[in-house]
Amino acid sequence: MTLQERDKAHLWHPLTQHKVKPDALGITKAKGVYLYDEHGKEYIDGIASWYTCMYGHCNPFITEKVAQQMQTLDQVVFAGFTHEPAVKLSEALVSILPGNQQKLFFSENGSTAVDVAIKMAFQYHFNGGDKRDTLIAFEDGFHGDTFGAMSVSSLSVYNGPFEDFFLKVIRIPTPDGSNNADVVERLKQVIAENKVAAFVYEPLVQGAAAMKMYDLNGLQSLLACCKENDVLTIADEVMTGFGKTGKNFASEFLEIKPDFICMSKALTAGLLPMAITSCTQEIYDAFYDDDIAKGFFHGHTYTANPLACMAALAGIELLASEDVQGNIQMVVESHKEFDQEIKTHPKVAGTRQQGVIYALDLNIKMERYGNLRDMLFKHFMDQGVFLRPLGNTIYILAPYTITKKELEKIYDSIKSALDLVL
Repeated sequence: MTLQERDKAHLWHPLTQHKVKPDALGITKAKGVYLYDEHGKEYIDGIASWYTCMYGHCNPFITEKVAQQMQTLDQVVFAGFTHEPAVKLSEALVSILPGNQQKLFFSENGSTAVDVAIKMAFQYHFNGGDKRDTLIAFEDGFHGDTFGAMSVSSLSVYNGPFEDFFLKVIRIPTPDGSNNADVVERLKQVIAENKVAAFVYEPLVQGAAAMKMYDLNGLQSLLACCKENDVLTIADEVMTGFGKTGKNFASEFLEIKPDFICMSKALTAGLLPMAITSCTQEIYDAFYDDDIAKGFFHGHTYTANPLACMAALAGIELLASEDVQGNIQMVVESHKEFDQEIKTHPKVAGTRQQGVIYALDLNIKMERYGNLRDMLFKHFMDQGVFLRPLGNTIYILAPYTITKKELEKIYDSIKSALDLVL
């Protein structure tokens, strides 16, 4: 029996209605920018497996570092203990984070990183004798699938059955340059009428909202308003972090830095699951007290797993390397060249780019997980390219190690897809 056939007996896949999508493609290995299925066919991983494997799959520099660590320390409780990989990672990560970030709290995935920040924000005010019950988030935002992260998300295709159980969240539009003043006024109104603990946002690019990009100056104004009103700011950089936007973190484009930054995905180069929530010294100091109850009593079994920490350290080293930085610039320029060629196509409604993130919208109505979207997905896979359209949006977020020739194959598959939808 094939992997695909054996899979059906026991496995339940994410984001899948199994009655209409019963088959899962068996992948047997991955190397560099390629995935290989059980029939021997290869696919360029055009989305770095959900934006994680940014230095390529099974990168030998990373796997060798982790293999060495496995011989010394595999796992230890992080409550009351510490270890060299975690300490070294804290030093390396703080050196590339925005300068106000000073403390790191480990968890296990992007959703939990957001949940940690939300809990810290509520308790920060609570510890100061100011109980607050409201969060602010953007319309179309997505922050994960645990309850706190779902609460600040607004994509009903994921959240519909659970909305009656959410935290109190008020949503505001994203600023697009033309509506900035109105969005700021809406934020001020929400703050005036509610006890707001924090504002949660994806800086500059909303990933699950089909790589929706919004106005930097508008976000800057919102952050300034939050700071003036003692509303904490939580930057969800799970998708945008580690070089994708043109800087190490999207928050670096802004003069006003967040109180929290949430990280995962490319943090460990896609090798092992881990997340980090960073915060300012001021946040940490609100928990530092003789009163034990003012501590942050939250923990995960695999917090600061030494192997995951070592993968993250190796990834940060690669990110800073001349080779990776040079290739990032090649990808950025290649996307710009492709954009000049494709943006006037009659089936392209619009295009956008931020760093290595490139997206185009088809000039056609499509359901997020509908038949036409599935036809496009199959077309790309038939072409040997793994792209995952979000409704009528086709986007590229490939590993930094991709070559110009491999990018051209992705571009060609998109051009032929446009002919298909004609």
